[in-house]
This record gives sequence, structure tokens and C-alpha cells, in this order.
Amino acid sequence: MNYSIFYAQFKQKNSTTYNHKRDKKMLLAIDIGNSHTVLGLFNHDQLLGQWRFQSDRNRTEDELAIQCHGLFSLIGVDCGEISHCILASVVPTLEKVWVFWCTKYLAAHLAQPLQVVTAKWIKQHLSIRTEHPEEVGVDRLVNSIAAWQKHQCNLVVIDFGTAITFDCVRACGEFIGGLILPGINISLTALSAGTAKLPPIDLSVGPDKVIGTNTIQAMKSGILHGYGALVDGLIQRILAEMAVSQETCKVIATGGMAHLIAPYSEAIHEIDPTLTLTGLHFLSTHCRNAGKEAIRVADPRNDPGANNG
Repeated sequence: MNYSIFYAQFKQKNSTTYNHKRDKKMLLAIDIGNSHTVLGLFNHDQLLGQWRFQSDRNRTEDELAIQCHGLFSLIGVDCGEISHCILASVVPTLEKVWVFWCTKYLAAHLAQPLQVVTAKWIKQHLSIRTEHPEEVGVDRLVNSIAAWQKHQCNLVVIDFGTAITFDCVRACGEFIGGLILPGINISLTALSAGTAKLPPIDLSVGPDKVIGTNTIQAMKSGILHGYGALVDGLIQRILAEMAVSQETCKVIATGGMAHLIAPYSEAIHEIDPTLTLTGLHFLSTHCRNAGKEAIRVADPRNDPGANNG
């Protein structure tokens, strides 16, 4: 199992102190992406734990149970303490397995059925001004609503995931569309696979300068400075089309690769690694008392749908 995110605070707190400060009404937020799945465990407004692991399409609900039990146990949480669960997915096959896991291992403890995010649900909180709202990936909409609820200004949200998405939100709370382009890992894989002498590279240490004096440095500079310049150039064009200024529009970066590109971009104002989880927390909290028509209740007998892009 490949777990790449752990908060240091969990290493510093013993389970007695942790248990003393929480109740048994916690929210589990699940963000299923093409490359990684991220779990967030909330106690009211506090994010207690966040975990990222590979999105394995061959994993069963029983394997997920073992994995989640181990992760929750590390911070002293039992599945029986989870009272609400919300899921956003862009991978239909994985969504189905997570729904089965929730039904089999969580449903008996939940105060209401698993909530699965759809564009129709989000439209109650964010106006979606695109030609086909149902085609917009729910991860993009969740990010947008989280950013707008926090800042309530003109926004561009950049998610550095398997694909890189630019999502544009007006100050009035309108999602007006965006851009989608190949992610960093896709570009790196294509570069190495499609050439005879360009090796895979590690981007954790950046280049010393823009002009590389060896192959590795040239590749690092091309990716990091290249994507940074790409971000800056696209932001200029987006702001011009939105007819807003840099002073009145906030650019927020999120996603697993955001921290790599942000230092090479002048346009990014803020990195928010928990933006999607924050959006899921908002949706779950504000929709718990809504009617059934406001949410999609997962039914494991049917294949769950998901939006892509």
C-alpha cells in the first residue's frame, strides 16, 4: 500500500488526548480520482486525518475495508464512529466498489445513506453556466464551490491532477467553464516512452536554472518552468476573457502536483491541498436536512454513474 500523506500532528498526539476531544458523529469524505483516492475524516469542522493512495481498479470492497481499518486505527478511530459519508468520483468502476464498501461496512452506523455528489446536487449551491452541466467532472465543481464559499470573489481554481484543470468562477457564484490539459505525469510518461534517450526523472528537486546543461536538468526545467509559464500565460488570457484584473481575481492551486509548479508561477496566489475535501464537507453539512431529491443516495444494486473531465 502506498500512502503518501500523513499529518505530523497525528504523530504528536496520543490516542487518549485525541479521543477526549471528539464525538462519535464524524464525516468521512471520499474523493476518487483517476490516479489517487483521497480520504478525509472530519469531526465537525476539524479535519482529523487525510490519506492519499493509488486508485486501484482491481481492489475489492473487502480489501478497502482492511486498508481503511488500518488507516483509521492509526489515529484511534473505529468505523462505528463515522455517522456520515460523502463520495465524489470521476471513475465509475471505482465508485461502485466504494459504494459496496460503504454499504457493507459503514451503513449500519450511518445517520443517513451514503451521499454521492452529482452536478444536479451542486447546482443548488453553485450556478453552472456551461453548455452541458452534466459533463463537468464533479471534482471540478466541488473544488469550485469550496473556493467560492471561502473567498466569494472572482476565482480561477487550478487542479494539478492526472489532468490539469482550470475552473473559472465569477464573484456572483457562477461556474462559467474552464480548461483541461494533460497532467505532469502524463507528459513525463509520454516524454520518456516516446523517446529513445530521455529517462524518467524525479521532480522533487528542481533545476538550478532555466537553461539546463545536462539532459536531466533540461527535462526538469522544461517541465517545471514550462508548466509554470503555461499557468501564467493561461491566467492572463482567462482574466482578459473574464474581464477582471489580477487584483480582483484569486488563483488557487490544488491537487497532488500543485506544490511542484506553484514556485515556478507568478500567477498562483494560494495552494490549498484540502480544497476538494473542504468542498465535500460543505456539501454534506448543508444537505443533511435536505429532501431526498437534493442528493443521490447510492444503491449498490445499480452501477453508479460518474462524470469525467
